Amino acid sequence: MQDRVALVVGGTGLIGRVVVERLREEGATAIAASRHAENGIVLDATDPGAVTAALDAVVERHGRLDALVVAAAPSAQTLDASRHADPEQVLGAIDTKAMSFLRLANAAIPVMRRAGYGRIVGVSGQNAFLTGNVTGSVRNAALILTAKNLADGVAGSGITVNTVSPGTVSTSPASEVEPGRGGESSPEQIADLIAFLVSPRAGAISGESIAIGHRVRGVTSF
Repeated sequence: MQDRVALVVGGTGLIGRVVVERLREEGATAIAASRHAENGIVLDATDPGAVTAALDAVVERHGRLDALVVAAAPSAQTLDASRHADPEQVLGAIDTKAMSFLRLANAAIPVMRRAGYGRIVGVSGQNAFLTGNVTGSVRNAALILTAKNLADGVAGSGITVNTVSPGTVSTSPASEVEPGRGGESSPEQIADLIAFLVSPRAGAISGESIAIGHRVRGVTSF
């Protein structure tokens, strides 16, 4: 990643800040963006104007954008379980997760097309593979489907689009995997996977949804 420029949206969160650190270790200029970034870009990804301004600022300052990582969304624990099937909560969750990813990717793709190179990774979650919480399931599934559509749209351009789906994120992940649940993974393990996907080495991987932490035990999907 030497001399590459990466924008990490949600770059001050549990996963995002570790991704920023990991990419910097790889030699990249990694820029953190969030609503409360102190040493990066202040960005509300639900605001189309703010998204455009942020991407323009990165390109103006650095002359390029090689990678976009989107890890910006409220934690599943912040969702109101008693309203999990409330259409208003579901729509709001889709907007802050899947549509924010789409806004950012749509702004990044023209820059990457001109360069003939780019890597886009969105952080989804294994709730996409489970029922029982409409909000948690739909917002993650929408992100995965959005990314796959974008990947197909840029196929052959030098741009790749993928998603990673953690199970439970823990600073001390357990090795056990309970039936009907995904395995645990640490922010560092997630960052390692993302660092690979945004590197030049991963050019043959696009349109994929990759679970990290054992994919839900007892559930198959194709």
